[in-house]
Amino acid sequence: METEFAALGSFTPIILMVIIFYFLLYRPQKKAHDARLKMLDSLKVGVRVITLGGIYGTITRLTDEIVTVKIADKVEVDVSRNAINGVVDNVKEPAQ
Repeated sequence: METEFAALGSFTPIILMVIIFYFLLYRPQKKAHDARLKMLDSLKVGVRVITLGGIYGTITRLTDEIVTVKIADKVEVDVSRNAINGVVDNVKEPAQ
């Protein structure tokens, strides 16, 4: 009986490490991933976004895989939906 408790005691650090990794690594990463998917699903025409490359623009056309972003007058680029880094609320327009 005493050897069973000793064997269980040797697994305690491993179990604690798994619990710590879950709360410090996996759970926050999953939460951030779910928030990104929600943001990508909520995209619509007219929303101002920033791409992973740092390009600011306004969405003019949207499909399941491709987003057309207007970055200047008469300049539109097609980017992957996954290349959208975030929605921009308040960005100062450059002085002209």
